[in-house]
Amino acid sequence: MSEYIGFINENATIILEAILTHIQMVFVAVAIGACIAIPLGIYLTRKMSLAKIVLSFVQIIQTIPGLVMLGLALILFGIGKVPAIIVLALYAILPILMNTYTGILKVEEQYKEAAKGMGMTPSEILFRIELPLASSSIIAGIKISTVYIVSWATMAALIGAGGLGDLIWTGLATTNQKFIVIGAIPAALLAILMGILIGCIERSVLPKGLREGGK
Repeated sequence: MSEYIGFINENATIILEAILTHIQMVFVAVAIGACIAIPLGIYLTRKMSLAKIVLSFVQIIQTIPGLVMLGLALILFGIGKVPAIIVLALYAILPILMNTYTGILKVEEQYKEAAKGMGMTPSEILFRIELPLASSSIIAGIKISTVYIVSWATMAALIGAGGLGDLIWTGLATTNQKFIVIGAIPAALLAILMGILIGCIERSVLPKGLREGGK
């Protein structure tokens, strides 16, 4: 244990930089994924004929191995954070898209009919009825994506994006167990902490009735 403490002290700057880079990539990728997935999920609830095609296509992308996607991104966009974030954002889309789509579809017709009876426009029904009632499901999708992306982001180091994966791959390349452990443990803890943080945000932002309604 003392060896690891000494190793951390010696490499504190490198470790901190790797953690911050990892968090940055995750945040940007999930934000981009959400900005694409939520509007698309809403649109698909209005265009049911396209829903099956689009959802199937996104699911196919999700099944492509991360190393293959990173390799394609490397060819198209070069080395660094940009191609890594593009790939991570693509992987972040599916859980948020599915939860947005299903969350809105699960909103009971009686609420929408009551809103129509009150003279609400379609956009008012969306923002005042459907999205609030589907918000718990959408946040759950963001939570799932975030936890996934924290782990997938470790591969981003292979194309020069940095992050905690940099420490892990350095350890594997040099057979240095300390680098592997110092990269893997923070990545695992970060995934857990991100999940807890989003759960706390959900509880603080959403009323209890909406949280229970999305379960």
